[in-house]
Amino acid sequence: MDIVITYVNGLDPLWQKEYAAHTNVKMLEKRFRDWGTLRYLFRGIEKNMPFIRKVHLVVARESQVPEWVNRNEVNVVFHRDIIPAEYLPCFNSNLIEMHLHRIKELDEEYLYFNDDIFPVAKCESTDFFRDGKGVIGMSSHFFVLNTFKQICHRSDRMARLALGMGHSLKYLRPQHTCAPMLKSECEKLYATIEPQIKVSLTRVRSKENITQYVFTNYLYLQGKIVDERQSKKHFSVAVTSASQLCNFIKNPSKKLVCINDVKLNRHRYAKLRNVLLAAFEDAFPIKSKFEL
Repeated sequence: MDIVITYVNGLDPLWQKEYAAHTNVKMLEKRFRDWGTLRYLFRGIEKNMPFIRKVHLVVARESQVPEWVNRNEVNVVFHRDIIPAEYLPCFNSNLIEMHLHRIKELDEEYLYFNDDIFPVAKCESTDFFRDGKGVIGMSSHFFVLNTFKQICHRSDRMARLALGMGHSLKYLRPQHTCAPMLKSECEKLYATIEPQIKVSLTRVRSKENITQYVFTNYLYLQGKIVDERQSKKHFSVAVTSASQLCNFIKNPSKKLVCINDVKLNRHRYAKLRNVLLAAFEDAFPIKSKFEL
């Protein structure tokens, strides 16, 4: 299986210039901020996921590729390689996620990682795929009027539409973790509801979007998901102390960790970033093959 990682460095001045030129939306630091932890995601993959065939790093432009990335081992994919030109440049993860299955030479089984999820303990291939089915926890929810849940509800409705199913009072939502995907099924869904997907695409995030949950729900509704929660711990930096983060990374009780960014003042961000980088360096001191 492969891994696909989407990454953005909001500190890149060329990217910032492009953002300002093509949007009138104030940039949210929490959505685009770079914590400097990407190299430890790669180190975690090499150490704890040796069954991975190829890693694909999806970025907006050349200036977004960290200078330490070894392109002999990492397939760098630019937005222009997979996203139709009329939607570029884009600054919306939902739009990007709709097109990840277009990566050239992508394996049929792949995992979609956000850059805030890290494998911190030994994983097995069966943690993510079993007998051609993805493994992820699924839950059912009633529709509630906020933007994120509207997007989740719309994504579930689109998955059902693609399968010729009627609407449901509840919507499915997968566990917030790395998402197991089947390339051929993503292609089928996209082809089936392409007009509806294209209507949903916006340069910046909008309540009209569809999220990558549409693909996971599509698999689940066909019986191609094992409904089992992956071993993952979630931390929000809003309520997590520096010591909690440090202790977990050094002595993880779960195989994966998600460190979710939120609005922070610059002092707290700097403090947490320093602690986080030090903890990751202690846990993963050896440079990976993905680094120069």
